[in-house]
Amino acid sequence: MSKSASIDTQSYWIDSESLPRFPKLDRDEQVDVVIVGGGITGLTAAYLLTREGRSVAVLDRDRCARIDTGHTSAHVTMVTDVRLSELVKSFGRDHAQAVWDAGFAAVAQIDDIVRSEGIDCSFAWVPNYLHAPGIMSSTVDDVDFREEARLAAELGFDAEFVADVPLMGKPGVRYEDQARFHPRMYLAGLARAIEKAGGRIYENTEASEFNDKPLSVKANDCTITCDDVLLATHTPLTGNSNIALATMFQTRLALYTSYVVAGRAPHRRVPDALFSDTADPYHYLRVDPHRDYDVVIFGGEDHKTGQATDTGACYARLERDLRVRIPGIEVTHHWSGQVIETPDGLPYLGRNAEHQFTATGFAGNGMTFGTLGAMIAVDGIAGRANPWAELFDTGRTKVRHGLWDYIRENKDYPYYLIRDRFAGAEGRTLRSLKRGEGKILDLNGTRVAAYRGDDGKSVLRSSVCTHLGCEVAWNVAERTWDCPCHGSRFKPDGEVIAGPAESPLSKIER
Repeated sequence: MSKSASIDTQSYWIDSESLPRFPKLDRDEQVDVVIVGGGITGLTAAYLLTREGRSVAVLDRDRCARIDTGHTSAHVTMVTDVRLSELVKSFGRDHAQAVWDAGFAAVAQIDDIVRSEGIDCSFAWVPNYLHAPGIMSSTVDDVDFREEARLAAELGFDAEFVADVPLMGKPGVRYEDQARFHPRMYLAGLARAIEKAGGRIYENTEASEFNDKPLSVKANDCTITCDDVLLATHTPLTGNSNIALATMFQTRLALYTSYVVAGRAPHRRVPDALFSDTADPYHYLRVDPHRDYDVVIFGGEDHKTGQATDTGACYARLERDLRVRIPGIEVTHHWSGQVIETPDGLPYLGRNAEHQFTATGFAGNGMTFGTLGAMIAVDGIAGRANPWAELFDTGRTKVRHGLWDYIRENKDYPYYLIRDRFAGAEGRTLRSLKRGEGKILDLNGTRVAAYRGDDGKSVLRSSVCTHLGCEVAWNVAERTWDCPCHGSRFKPDGEVIAGPAESPLSKIER
C-alpha cells in the first residue's frame, strides 16, 4: 500500500451486521430525555432510561452504531490504557482501584443486558493478556509484569503473571473475567428493546440547535422539548454549555486515529482472549469466533488524527505483523477509528451543564467507558448518587502530571496554525487532481480542499476546519479530510464525520 493507493476501509462489524433502519425526525415532540448520538453510550443510556419508564428520543446524524462504535475493535475490559501501577502513582490506591471497579461494573452491565434481553451478539467472558511487545516492535519494554500482576491481585482483581503468553511468546499478565462481543449485534438488540419499550430513535437527524428556555433540541427543522440532554457523540457537542468553556473543554481532548486489519484464520488457531502489548503505540488483538473459522482482529499504529502523511503504510505494517503472527491468514478488512485521550488518562463522564450530560475521552476502552458514561448519566438524570461520578467528573481539577500532559498534547496547535498559513499548496489547478484523490489547492488565491470522485466530478470545499480554523489534510487510505489540530474528520464532500467540528466544510463556488 502506497501513498497513492486508497483501499476499502469498511469495518468488519458493519459488513457483518445490519442494524434496523429508523426514520428521520419529521415533527415536534416532547420527551423526558433527548440523547444525541446513537453509539454505545447513547443506546445504552436510552435502554436504561426506558427500563425506568422515562421517555427518550435518540438522534443520530448518520445511522446508529456506524461511526465510532462501528469502527471499534470491541475489547470489553476494565484494563485501562494507563497501567494500574501508573494509576496508583497518579491517583492513589483507592482511586486506582475505583477506576478498574467502574470498568468491571460496565462489563457486568453489558452482560446483564445481554442476558435480560436475550441478545445474540457472541458475548463471552474471556481473559485479557497484557504482554511485552513482539519481535516486530522497536519499543524497549521496561514493564515489571510480576509487579503489575501482584498489584492487581492486591487490589482485588483476578490477575496472575504469565511467563509465556499464548500466541505471543512473551511475558505478561493474565486478567480474568473480561469480555468480547459483536458490538453492532449488541446494539441492534438494544435498539429493538428501546423501541419495544416506547423509546424513539431517529437517524439522519442532526441536532442543529440547543436551547435552554425551555430546554430543547432542534433537528430537521423540528423541535424536541425535554427535561435533560445527553451528548453521546464521542467528541462532545457544545450543547447548552458556555461556548468559551465548551471550547476549552474540547481542547483538553487529544484525538488519535487507530488502525485495524482483520482476516480469517482456522478455528481456534488463536486463543479466544483479548491481547494488548506495552509498545508505544500499543497493539491489540482479539477474535470473533465462527463455526468453521475465526476472524482475527488486530490493531494499532495510533497517531494524532491528521498527522500521518502515509496512512496506507499504517495498514501495511499491521498486515505484515499479523502475517508474522498468523502465517497464511486471509486478510479481508482494513478500517480505522478514533480514540480520544485526556490529560490524566481518565474519561470525562457526567454533568457538564445544567440538565446536560456528556461522555468522552474513552481512550482504548470505548465499549467499557461508553457503557459507564451511560450509567453515570442515567444516575444523574434520576438524581441518584453514583460511586464513580466524582472520579470521572467533567470539571475535575488536574491531578499530578495532568498539567504537563495537557501541554504536551496541545503544544503543536500553534504550529499547525502557522504552518497552515504559510505552507505551499499541493497544486494550482484541478488538472493535477486524479480520480479518487484529494489535495489542498491554491485556486486563484484561495486555498481549497479539492476532491475528484471516481466519476471524474470534482468537489471543492474550504480547507479551513470549522472547529477552530486549522487547515485539514487529505487522508489517502480513508478518503477523508482530517484536521491535525483537534482531530475533526470530514467526508470528501465536507460533511462532518467526527467532531469536535459541528459544521461541514464550506462550499467553494468555481
